[in-house]
Amino acid sequence: MTTTSLRAALAIVVLAALPGVLGAQSPAWTLGPFAKPRAGNPVIVPDPRSSFRSPMGDTLVHWEEYATFNPAAVVRGDSVYLLYRAEDASGALKIGAHTSRLGLASSADGIHFTRRPAPVLYPDRDAQQGNEWPGGVEDPRVVETGDGRYVLTYTQWNRDIPRLAVATSTDLVAWTKHGPAFASVDSGKYLRMESKSGAILCRVAGDHLVATKVNGKYWMYFNVPNVLVATSDDLVHWTPVEDDDGRPLRVLSPRPGYFDSWLVEGGPPAILTARGIVLLYNAGNARANGDPRLPAHVYTGGQALFDRANPVRLIARASEPFIRPTEPYERSGQYVEGTTFVEGLVPFRGRWLLYYGTADSRVGVAVAGR
Repeated sequence: MTTTSLRAALAIVVLAALPGVLGAQSPAWTLGPFAKPRAGNPVIVPDPRSSFRSPMGDTLVHWEEYATFNPAAVVRGDSVYLLYRAEDASGALKIGAHTSRLGLASSADGIHFTRRPAPVLYPDRDAQQGNEWPGGVEDPRVVETGDGRYVLTYTQWNRDIPRLAVATSTDLVAWTKHGPAFASVDSGKYLRMESKSGAILCRVAGDHLVATKVNGKYWMYFNVPNVLVATSDDLVHWTPVEDDDGRPLRVLSPRPGYFDSWLVEGGPPAILTARGIVLLYNAGNARANGDPRLPAHVYTGGQALFDRANPVRLIARASEPFIRPTEPYERSGQYVEGTTFVEGLVPFRGRWLLYYGTADSRVGVAVAGR
């Protein structure tokens, strides 16, 4: 078999293994196709043995007993690191009723991970206590900077209002919390707005995703059920881009009849490519006017392309999900409708590694060539 025919055969195998394809071929600008390795998946599962003395009440809690999901990913040294959301078993057995903390795990191959015994970001008796207790800290995304820092976006959940917040670190272990991302805008104009899912625009530099400016600003796609956009000078203080009526500008919205008919939500850091800005996003299928080939309220993954010189201008959008729940661990757990909730993406040793939450309960990985 020639090299060309071998590559073609491998491509067919990957496409056959790809669970997200429902019929249409993916556009050339998209990342992928992604395949889910059988061996090693899911890569992070709950561990009832892990314990941690919470500063909130000085109690010993099994902080990752109930669920481990929705991870951020970054390459440091020769390893992949995951910052994953972990829930204890406190509260009622329903989504959003537990306390979430962020754990840290590392892997030399991107599949088999070793976890730290204690969380690295959690509700504490600090200036953010009122925003993070009792619900905790959720759904991280992480990027690198050009000066050796890591910038983390995450959701603060006090069981009143979810708020998108920012933290920074130089080692992924010790984090400085900077509070809500939009706190400094117009005397707190956006402090009562629900916000989450901050995907900062990055460039690929080897095996690293580095936050990058366009037109002199950093950019971030965020929120649900519509994707909004914000800008920043320092990656800590953010300002939503507004429309002519002074409301946050919607740059991506649900589409009736499609897999993303119920909601759209920012995924991993957005990627600046030669063709444009590629945003992987999470998509919910509506019950009444959704894609009839998919279950109602299932979460799949979509891809959108924005103008590399104008990050608010949508150029193209894939008509089919590139990933969807197919495996038992993606359709069992807290969210029985099924989720492949994408949040972590890294280039690593010539491949893309995509990390995602499965059924709000575990962490899975999908792999694609670059």
